[in-house]
Amino acid sequence: MESPYTTFFSSPIGLMEINSTDKAVTTVSFVETKEKAPSVSMPDCLKECVEQLDEYFRGARKAFTIPTLLEGTSFQQQVWHELGNIPFGKTTSYMAMARKLNNPNAMRAIGNTNSKNKICILLPCHRVIGHDGSLVGYAGGLWRKKWLLAHEQTYSGYQQMKLF
Repeated sequence: MESPYTTFFSSPIGLMEINSTDKAVTTVSFVETKEKAPSVSMPDCLKECVEQLDEYFRGARKAFTIPTLLEGTSFQQQVWHELGNIPFGKTTSYMAMARKLNNPNAMRAIGNTNSKNKICILLPCHRVIGHDGSLVGYAGGLWRKKWLLAHEQTYSGYQQMKLF
């Protein structure tokens, strides 16, 4: 998938690279350095992504309304759709996701699909934890996952969730 536009966002937990087409965001990921130059011109979806990420990190946004584009199998699309249904400030487990997808043996496949999520935070794979409440797997690092969950807990109004 061609993503001709790139920009960067400095979040409280690290530098993020954001890529898009003319119409949709295709990647949001944590990076150590700017490996390429940001685009001189940016489509509206890229500008909006930066604005909404800024609002999220300030605690003013709980859901994203940016057009995104993720290519994957039908199973991956189902998993990613379920990720989008996890409320801000809440968590679920791989086991619970497998049950929701009527595929109770798919926990490992769901974890593998989460690792292929190219639009972190927008598609909240950080909200998926182990069935015992443990923090497991996050491409951005477990310390970021813990930070994101604590951040959302602060602004969600829900009771304290178990973070490890």
